[in-house]
Amino acid sequence: MEDMLVKLYELPSYNNLINKLADENIEIFRAMAPDKCVILDWIEKHSSIYAKGEASVCFSNKPISLFIAVKDKEILGYACYNATKLGFFGPTRVDDKYKGKGIGKALLLKSLDSMQNEGYGYAIIGGVGPKEFYKKCVNAIEIPNSNPGVYKDFLGRRK
Repeated sequence: MEDMLVKLYELPSYNNLINKLADENIEIFRAMAPDKCVILDWIEKHSSIYAKGEASVCFSNKPISLFIAVKDKEILGYACYNATKLGFFGPTRVDDKYKGKGIGKALLLKSLDSMQNEGYGYAIIGGVGPKEFYKKCVNAIEIPNSNPGVYKDFLGRRK
């Protein structure tokens, strides 16, 4: 899976999307340290032990570089940045029951906007699965010859 590149200085507005989700009582906000164990358990259950490992790093970053989507104290999804490498977005995931509501897009845009506000001009989306999603949402472009990229020594890819 190739990496993709995003121009952070050309992100689309996402205020209407955040407001639409708020109308459904869905909030997108930065994770807090006291919720670390609950969030990491959710990530392991809905993603993988590897995603949990990447996400755990985000709680050491200042500010915490992990956003969650929540409805009535139920986690619906998450998105990380600066986890595996600085300047990288991901991992991310939305619970299958809530896909199609714009939660993934809101998490993506909130994370990328935070990266831009922290001084990044570009972000790399590592090991992209759904390329069309990122092309459509943020005009991401593929980075040629980026597979396996920074994940070349990842134990999870070894047989």
